[in-house]
Parts: sequence; C-alpha cells; structure tokens
Amino acid sequence: MNDDLFQPQDGTTGNYGAQDIEVLEGLEPVRRRPGMYIGGTDDRALHHLVAEVLDNAMDEAVAGHATWIEMAMQEDGSVTVRDNGRGIPVDDHPKFPGVSALQVIMTTLHSGGKFSNKVYATSGGLHGVGLSVVNALSSRLTVEVARDRTLWAQEYSQGAPLGALENRGHTQNRRGTAITFLPDPEIFGDAARLRADRLFRMARSKAYLYRGVELRWTCPPSLIAPDTGVPEDAVLHFPNGLADFLATALDGRETTTQASFAGVAKLADAGARVEWAIAWPEDDEGFVHSYCNTVPTAQGGTHEVGLRNGLLKSIKAHADMAGNKRGASVTAEDITAGAAILLSVFISNPQFQGQTKEKLATPEATRIVETAIKDRFDHWLSADTASASKLLERFVERADERARRRKERETTRKTATRKTRLPGKLSDCSRTDRRNTEVFLVEGDSAGGSAKAARDRQTQAVLPLRGKILNVASASADKMSGNQEISDLVQALGCGTRRDYDGARLRYDRVIIMTDADVDGAHIASLLMTFFYKEMRGLISDGRLFLAQPPLYRLQAGGTSVYCRDDAHKDEVMRTTFKGRSKVEISRFKGLGEMPPAQLRDTTMDPAKRQLWQVTIPDRAEPEESAATAGLVEQLMGRKPELRFRYIQEHAPSVRDLDV
Repeated sequence: MNDDLFQPQDGTTGNYGAQDIEVLEGLEPVRRRPGMYIGGTDDRALHHLVAEVLDNAMDEAVAGHATWIEMAMQEDGSVTVRDNGRGIPVDDHPKFPGVSALQVIMTTLHSGGKFSNKVYATSGGLHGVGLSVVNALSSRLTVEVARDRTLWAQEYSQGAPLGALENRGHTQNRRGTAITFLPDPEIFGDAARLRADRLFRMARSKAYLYRGVELRWTCPPSLIAPDTGVPEDAVLHFPNGLADFLATALDGRETTTQASFAGVAKLADAGARVEWAIAWPEDDEGFVHSYCNTVPTAQGGTHEVGLRNGLLKSIKAHADMAGNKRGASVTAEDITAGAAILLSVFISNPQFQGQTKEKLATPEATRIVETAIKDRFDHWLSADTASASKLLERFVERADERARRRKERETTRKTATRKTRLPGKLSDCSRTDRRNTEVFLVEGDSAGGSAKAARDRQTQAVLPLRGKILNVASASADKMSGNQEISDLVQALGCGTRRDYDGARLRYDRVIIMTDADVDGAHIASLLMTFFYKEMRGLISDGRLFLAQPPLYRLQAGGTSVYCRDDAHKDEVMRTTFKGRSKVEISRFKGLGEMPPAQLRDTTMDPAKRQLWQVTIPDRAEPEESAATAGLVEQLMGRKPELRFRYIQEHAPSVRDLDV
C-alpha cells in the first residue's frame, strides 16, 4: 500500500495527539467563536448585544420589580442600560468563596437566576449567557449596582475584571443596575457602530410589549442620522400595549374593519399571558411580528401556529353559523395573508431554537395561544356582525383566488408540452403580429356570422360568446374555472389573468366589446367590463379595451339615410336632418345579427367610419377615485343584492325613459 496516499495535503504535520486537544476556559470560547452565541459579527449581531442587556432590564420590569428603564447612547459609541429593579446580587457566591455573585454572572457562562422560576416567573434570558457574552465581546464594560442604599461598581475589558468589586458609598434614592459597554472593534471591526435608529426602535418595541414599563431614551444629536425621526430625548410609555403599537405601524392606512382585533388573556401560570393586535389592511401590505417574554421571534414558532389555528377555527365556526358554505374552503393562509399581526406571549421556561432565540419551540405555546385567540375572536365576531361579514368575504375571496391559481398552475403543467390551441369559435385574423389587430367580442352565433362577413380578415378577429357570460364579481373560483365562455375568452387573448396578466402576451392591439344597442346588450357589455376589471385590469390600464357603438335605428327619407345609436340621437336627427319631412322611415335593429354585413361594416367595424368608446379606470394616483371605482363595481355587480337595491332606490328619481 502506498503510504503517500495518507499524507496531509494542507501543509499540516499530520500528527494528532492529546497535546492537540484545547480546553477553552472562562469566556475564551465566546471571543473565539462569537457566532455560536450571537449569530455572527455583522450589524445584526452587534445590536444583539444591546438586546441582551435590555432583556435583563425588561425581565425585572415584567417581574414587577422595575417601573422604568433608561437607554442612553454616548458620543464614544458606548451605550448605557439602567433600571430601577432589585439590582444584581453583590454578596459572595456560595460556590465561589471570595467572588461576588456579580462577578460570577459577568464572567461565567450559564450562570444566572433564570434557570428556575423561583426568581422570575417569565423571562427572556434563559441560558445564563447574556451578560457574560456581552462582557466578553466588549472592549470596555462598567456595571453599577445600587442595593440596600449602597452603590457598587466593577469594570471589565474583553470579559476580564480590571479590579475588584468596589464599594462607592451610600446612595439614598437609587436602586437597580446600570451597565455601560463599548463593543470590541477586534470582534466587530473598526467601522462597526451602534445605530441610533435601530436602538430607538428596539426600545420602543419593548415599551409596547410591556405596558407597565416606562422606557426613557436619550441620544446625542451627532449620533442621529438625518431623516430617521429619532428624537434626542423621549419617554416611551404605551398604556394600550400592542393596540398602540399596531395603530402606529398602520399610520392611518385603510383596513377592512374599522376596529382592530386586540386583547390580552391572562393564563393560569403566574405572570403568564397572551397579548395580540390584528388588522387587515386594504392594501394587503401586512406583517407578522411575534415575541416571547419581550424577545423578538423573527422566525415565528409554536405561538404563531397557535394564533393561526385559533383564527381559522373561529372563522370556520362563524361561517358555519352564518350558513356560508364557502367558508369551509378558507385556510389559515387566507386569513393571515396581507394581515398586520402583533403577537406577544409571556410563559415560563420557554424553549427557543438557538441562543439568539429567533424561533419559539415550546409545544405547549400552541395550545395556550390557540385557546386564548379562538375564544376571544368568537366573541369579537359575534359582537360586530358587520365586521365579521367583511372579513369572511375577504377570506373567501382569497380562498377562491388561491384555488384559481392552483388550477391555472395545473393547467400550465398539463399543457406545457403541447402547442397552444385557440378556441374553435374564434375566427382569427391572418396577420401574425399584433400590430393594428383587434378582436371583436360579440353576443351569439348570429351576430358572429354578420361580424365575420363584415370584418377585415387581415386585422380583425371575431369571438362569438353565448349569451350573457358569468358575473365574475359574484362567482366562485370553481364556477369560473368551469365556465366555457370565460375559458375561451382567456385562451383567445393569451395574456393570463390577475397576477399572471402579461400585456406583452396579449394577441391583439385592441379588444372591442360589440353588443346590441339595447338593454340586453348593455347588460352583456357590463358583464364583460366587470370581467376585464376583475381578471385583466392591466388590459384596461394599458388602454386596450373599447366599446363599439352599433346603431339602434336607421332613419331614411328619399335618398338620405342616417344611423342613430339611441333614442336621443334619433330625436336629434329628426329635429335637424329630417326637419319638415312628413314621411321618414324608421327601422329599429333587433340585433347585430339582423344587420346586413355591409351595414355592420360601415357603421360599426370600419376604422375609418366607426365610433369607439375607450374603457378607462380613474387615475390610480388618486386613491379615493380608485376606491370609489372598486366600490361601485362591487355595489352593482357583487354578491350582495341589497347593495344593488339600495343603489336603485337612491338613483331611481333621476331616471327617465327606461328601455324595458
């Protein structure tokens, strides 16, 4: 055997013995491998040091021993966190004679008073490494403790004490702990700096999370970046907790319900509770922020699972009670998508994934939160039936949209390897590119036959639709997906619908709705415009949807013929063109199918002679106009007949000459 094959290739000697086994003592492991304790050495990890110190102060407040916390930034880049709690014990630790408990906490990993619930019923620091890790990764740290009217202090550098615990004499009105530290540039780099805006948001979040604490903030002006909105001094106190937090985060944005769903549920365990605040913004720009014992859980966890379960079970129960069978299709994703959610739990002995505590793993939290949320959401929905109806409608629409997208994906997969087939009823134009091409959407085969005979075959296509298409504003996803007319229309245009709409894939320059000039024709045109507004709004925004203007009457006297689009136009022509003539032949067209192709071409389809109305949407830069348009479509075409009835009642007095 060739021993050369087993020689090290990386320049090492290859010898491996007991002398190569290192034993890292004290805080040396933290400085060697900071990523194991704070997740790295980047900007997020740098600010995590402040969070560790602030969490300890918050634990004192949550336990009822502190009423205020101070956070102050200094010009040199250090930060001070101070509270008026009990103060870290300074007497000798029984396991280490001659060494204060304070020094043990600051220099020994896995030391602290939070491994049991004797001192703290609920707390954010559980592993006993927070303060010692901050100490290890600071070039300078000073801790001051005021206990029993005596002020004690000790200084450290890179985790090691610079001297013994010092008695600084009597203090009359002071109590609690103050820690000032400067992150070590050897760990985080010379350019690393704590940012005022990030620390201020952190402080404000903590004040929101525990409504009983007053958090005092100070920062020199030189450390505040422009346009960040960070004050030099502030007292942060929010009596309504997460409800205040949510109101600030939404900043006046429109929501589906007027009031948010917010509350607090105290649990059987001492100090344990669940607090939440939820709203559903109309712009769907939502977020989910969750916390456990005031610690942010950016990756969620079991408490978020409980919240979703509770909301879903409550909504399904409400839908069942309201007789809304479509509520059975709603999922937790439909409820939370686009929602603004704040969730905070206080529980004893929480289990986190990793030292940075970004995900809660306590199984019991799921049941606790689910029960608390479901019971209160049940009451909230039953107490405000109007809001409950709005939310249920929102969730059902999302469920329909989700089902529609799933079917579209399935169809896409099935047809990915097949050539796209156009609907058989479509008489396509011969031009291969879409330049100056147009498709006419007509009602029925009779009108389709006339239109096909009247068209310019090179640039004009005709798609006959059978009668009145489905009203997509009130139809479920299953009905839409099973409707042949809608399927043919989507297939013929080729541009996709809703989020999948792509104007570049549209097969024609113009889409022209051409229906009879009577009430039924107007109804069909309204249904088609509703379809495009709901399913292909981009097509309208791009200026590609038009209404043809076929005539309703033909007036003839002698050698003069005039086509009139409606009764008002006919009356005007009678007063002008045919004024004084006693014998005027008036013909009313029963429909496009009754018009000879030559007349249809001259009056409605010839680009040189016809008149088109372009369908537009109010400028989206004006939100009130956009909202008014959406509201009108929902009012006239939506699922609620009572809204249409109300509209008719309000506008009936102004209606004249009904064509019925």
